[in-house]
Amino acid sequence: MKVHFPIKRGVFIDRTVGYVYAVDGVDLEIKRGETYGLVGESGCGKSTLGRAMLRLNEPTAGKMVFDGQDFSTLKGEELRKMRRRIQMVFQDPLSSLDPRQSVESILVEGLRAHGLDKGKESTSKRLRELLSAVGLPASALRKYPHEFSGGQRQRIGIARALALEPDLIVADEPVSALDVSVQAQVVNLMEELQEQFGLTYLVIAHDLAVVKHISDRVGVMYLGGLVEEATAEDLYAEPLHPYTRALLSAIPVPDPVVEDRRERILLAGDLPSPANPPTGCRFHTRCPWRQASRCDTERPALRELKPGHKVACHWAEQIQSGEIQPHEVKPILVEENDGLSPDVPLVGPASVTEALNP
Repeated sequence: MKVHFPIKRGVFIDRTVGYVYAVDGVDLEIKRGETYGLVGESGCGKSTLGRAMLRLNEPTAGKMVFDGQDFSTLKGEELRKMRRRIQMVFQDPLSSLDPRQSVESILVEGLRAHGLDKGKESTSKRLRELLSAVGLPASALRKYPHEFSGGQRQRIGIARALALEPDLIVADEPVSALDVSVQAQVVNLMEELQEQFGLTYLVIAHDLAVVKHISDRVGVMYLGGLVEEATAEDLYAEPLHPYTRALLSAIPVPDPVVEDRRERILLAGDLPSPANPPTGCRFHTRCPWRQASRCDTERPALRELKPGHKVACHWAEQIQSGEIQPHEVKPILVEENDGLSPDVPLVGPASVTEALNP
């Protein structure tokens, strides 16, 4: 899957001067009934990938095969009918719900669009069942989104996705806008609904603790590509890619003795621009294990290093064995090729890996 957004410039006639490589070659498989967690820094392309799977963003290349059918070739009525089986829970529950519609209107809209509104009595029963499943009272049907808290609005978003009885739900950072106490409630709710309805989840998040709790398998994205994929247990126990190791080292440990002794990996420089990604390995400009050969010129493929554990790194075996040791990385000059100010260089200051919630 590739999703490239054109960068246009012009006064009277727009011309394409470049592309933003939001998703640049991602290949993954989600098994029926499992939860696949997709993590990475902000701007790495994980939300764009989720939207492209539903054709909310049209893919530039590649395809999405759902239950044996090529979803990327469907058009018109066929596409609309197939979308009933794939629903999305959006990141911001306030902006994704129409403030002019009551909860009842929001939930009924999808049912009517797909011919599932069989009558006032049966529909009313279905709506009460949906609200009960997400832990809301029947009285919520008469209220509007602004009358609820953030956690309750997210539950309404989940109920809307469940209304059409989908097989796959793409949850784009479903708890990032919520308080920590409410996050736990929503995550537990999603697990209960998965067991009750046999759902398959793609959970997009940057909170590694949430992903570890809810996911069966985890994929780590960096600058439009997948750099590591493994079961949640294997990934957290033994990360193989340097970027994954840096992410996990940023998670605080609630033990002062362990926290003082454990390895901390501080990444130098800023995330490169997706409009002008580095050649070779996308991570080599910030990688403490970077080597002079291959890293700058050859983009590593995602390969299986151990059963069920894939990694996109030329030197993963040598890093794991200790043959290659980390070295200091200095911030480098980055050319910002955004089509607006191509001659202005940007210097990335030293920075720490994006702060991740424990």
